[in-house]
Amino acid sequence: MLKLDIMSDPICPWCFIGKVNLDRALEAHAPPPVSIEWHPFQLNPGMPREGMDRRAYLERKFGGKAGALDVYSQIDQTARLVGIEIDFERITRTPNTMNAHRLIHWAGIEGRQTFMVDLLFRAFFLEGMDIGDIDALVKIAQRAEMDPTMVRRLLAGETDTEDLQAREEHARKMGVNSVPTFILANQAVVTGAQSTQFWEDVLSDIAAQQDEE
Repeated sequence: MLKLDIMSDPICPWCFIGKVNLDRALEAHAPPPVSIEWHPFQLNPGMPREGMDRRAYLERKFGGKAGALDVYSQIDQTARLVGIEIDFERITRTPNTMNAHRLIHWAGIEGRQTFMVDLLFRAFFLEGMDIGDIDALVKIAQRAEMDPTMVRRLLAGETDTEDLQAREEHARKMGVNSVPTFILANQAVVTGAQSTQFWEDVLSDIAAQQDEE
């Protein structure tokens, strides 16, 4: 089985859209011909630990209110085309996502990594939850049937933070500068929220090669 490594950030709307498209392609290939591992990549590595006001963040990043509206109207339109109803009005803060990445890492140890990624996307984009907040992350961990007491204790410290920061820095040194980024079998690199048809073609080719072997 080939490995599909995905660099992503749970506050990246294109990552959410890309995951939905990939999931739909995977549903048509059971069992899937690839194994998936998610890797940390922060859109805002310098974000304060407490995050910041969402409107202020967007206007600073996109050069004012008009720029932010232009970018996010395109995101909203694309999301709706794939059936995602992002509730931007409910998102009041842009969080630091390191703790969310730590939660994804721990979920992976328990075999729930992709499920956790999905939960975080939905919590942030559909519910407007502050996924930098420890209470919110513990609640999301419970949804994944993880031990909330253990998760809260881990989040209160710095367990695995240095390791995840090192992994992200390695990805940047290897040339990853945007998400989502997909790396297939440590060779083929695909960036951006690709369509379901794109992934269906890729998975069909992989399955055909595996059948020949």
